[in-house]
Amino acid sequence: MKIALVGIPGLKVGKHNLKEPRLEEANRLVKADKLVYAQADVVDQSGLVDADAILVSQDGRLELILIDLEFVETRLGRNPSEAERAVLQKLKVALESDHLASDVTLSEDERTTISAHALLTCKPITVAAGEDLTEPDTLLLRCVHEAGYMFFLTVGGKENRSWIIRKGLTAWEAAGSIHSDIQKGFIRAEVIGWDDFVVNGGETGAKRAGKQRLEQKAYVMQDCDVVNFRCNK
Repeated sequence: MKIALVGIPGLKVGKHNLKEPRLEEANRLVKADKLVYAQADVVDQSGLVDADAILVSQDGRLELILIDLEFVETRLGRNPSEAERAVLQKLKVALESDHLASDVTLSEDERTTISAHALLTCKPITVAAGEDLTEPDTLLLRCVHEAGYMFFLTVGGKENRSWIIRKGLTAWEAAGSIHSDIQKGFIRAEVIGWDDFVVNGGETGAKRAGKQRLEQKAYVMQDCDVVNFRCNK
């Protein structure tokens, strides 16, 4: 996941551990050789177009709105098609009213009409207050969740580890976030829900309590599922 910063002091660009506290709790319940956090690639404004999410200050939010407004006005001045013009006018009104492009309700056809335009305020945006900057780890996690991402865990043996995926992905898709070979050889996912994992004192207790489920490719992953993927090698 790539997060672009606009007007956020104190956060350095580069790889950042996403310190999901539930991984730390899992690490207390299940022994492993090491603890490995999922990471985000934090970039500066030069990475805005390719970013999955944007973390901004209040001033940074306004800056993004102005960038998009300038783009929309430029497009309107280039005689776009009637369909595109109608959508751009909607966006112009919203941006001039201090709203983000993502706040505008558009039909599927309208979205398709402007799909080639990389409007920055269509991306997930998290606005940081001043006090947020004292807790950068918490701020990054908030940005991740507000952008529509979540975590799943693998535990035991060599490492206890968190993995980041978009909400709504299937078990088969989540397997691919670990390795393409696991996805190709997918047999099933052995899943323990987070609450069952904690209540039963970890993986072994949850299995004994019958809380481990066997799920197929189409299973939709839930936040902080504890998963073991079985696959053909």
